[in-house]
Amino acid sequence: MTVQDERDRPIVAVIDDDKDVRDALFDLLQTVELRAELFASVREFLNRADLSRPACLVLDVRLPGRSGLDFQQDLIKEGVKLPIVFISGHADVPVSVKAMKAGAVEFLTKPVRPQELLDAIQLAIARDRSQRESDRIIAELRERFNALTARERDVMVRVVLGYPNKRIAAEFGISEGTVKLHRGQVMRKMHVQSVAELVRIADNLTPPGQASHL
Repeated sequence: MTVQDERDRPIVAVIDDDKDVRDALFDLLQTVELRAELFASVREFLNRADLSRPACLVLDVRLPGRSGLDFQQDLIKEGVKLPIVFISGHADVPVSVKAMKAGAVEFLTKPVRPQELLDAIQLAIARDRSQRESDRIIAELRERFNALTARERDVMVRVVLGYPNKRIAAEFGISEGTVKLHRGQVMRKMHVQSVAELVRIADNLTPPGQASHL
């Protein structure tokens, strides 16, 4: 296995205060060649975890210190998009509903059926890969946008909003020819061939629920 292959190999982080459960999950994950890292508490996870590669979290609901649900909320507040598969020794409907509404991939009751858990983990890893790829694309688009001059950004915003060259020129007190030059630079630097592509980029760079003003 190359260094790159190893870096791309998913990690399944298991946080459970029951050593027997941790060991059993480790053995199960080894059978499908998934790398498992075991933690007895949230604190231990925070001290040792490596989240730089595709990953998911198998998280017990009841833990010493921060509970699994508390930790889920902590991750959300910190903007950490780590997919979670909850496991619990209690079939607690309100707790499971709360966890799922907060974005958990699955909520399973112990003793967990192996294939059910593996299916949930594979789904979580797929989501994490997709999210990381989406984040990479957004970061690349943001880098292109930041490379525009201030005037080019202003022109791009107005092009995205559907302003004709004449209106943009009047707003900035410049000629339509100059506007066309700025538009051409925007299209080149953003690596697009059409206004429709530019609009899609603007949508991707705009947080949900906000207007596309970048």
